[in-house]
Amino acid sequence: MSATIIDGKQVAAEVRAEVATEVAAFVAEHGRPPGLATILVGEDAASAVYVGGKQRACAEVGIKGFDHRLPADATREDLVALIDRLNADPEVSGILCQLPVPGHLDGVELTNLIAAEKDVDGLTIASAGRLALGLPGLRSCTPAGVIRLLRQAGVELSGAEAVVIGRSNLFGKPMAQLLLQANATVTVAHSRTADLAGVCARADVLIAAVGRPEMVRRDWIKPGATVIDVGINRRDPAPTDGSSSLVGDVHFGEAAEVASAVTPVPGGVGPMTIAELLANTVQAARIQAGAGAS
Repeated sequence: MSATIIDGKQVAAEVRAEVATEVAAFVAEHGRPPGLATILVGEDAASAVYVGGKQRACAEVGIKGFDHRLPADATREDLVALIDRLNADPEVSGILCQLPVPGHLDGVELTNLIAAEKDVDGLTIASAGRLALGLPGLRSCTPAGVIRLLRQAGVELSGAEAVVIGRSNLFGKPMAQLLLQANATVTVAHSRTADLAGVCARADVLIAAVGRPEMVRRDWIKPGATVIDVGINRRDPAPTDGSSSLVGDVHFGEAAEVASAVTPVPGGVGPMTIAELLANTVQAARIQAGAGAS
């Protein structure tokens, strides 16, 4: 069997094009664009790259960017005051506090200071609660991107057995909730799961998000399953043959021989995260515009 490669770059490009159209319509209706505020504390190189990418993506689709960068020794009071100000600013539709933050700050606390209607990362207690109860709200970007990839690939989730490897608050738990809402039967597997390989081998849809390079091998995959690889790991040592230094949590070559469809790393789930962030920002802007009109 030769698996279909699910092209996240292409789907993300389609989402961005849709968002650009929605932004133009919002501007025509309200006279201003949606706005996304990012908060970066300190000088972590990877975080700076992520934030820069988010700001560039905003500019490309017409969303107004508010880029707030604070020194590593910024106080809790500095962050609280900034988030309070952004919560009250009508030009700011969404707020994203880039994690991790320096050790003297509490990233969970700071995230939960963001107003629920501006929580474009979908990580506040309010957003998690609305997701758990099946109520409308802003959803965590990467799990939402996975659902979009599955639907774009024509995967039937209703009645399917889905296994999510990983139980993090950032991905595993919201991913499971979104799959449940799509009427899948969901197992959340983790480091304490007995016979992890056997559990995974039952899955019609297998989603790996554990941060262990190429952990999922051929015998973990049910023939004909759809495999979504959320992991991103750097090879050490780096390859010298010109191939990518990044690999996922799934052994791609083995998966491609067994699965019906699989996402590559890079170029699979990764591009969807920022695309869904942009979509969430427009959704947040419309939520707030509707609230203001009532």
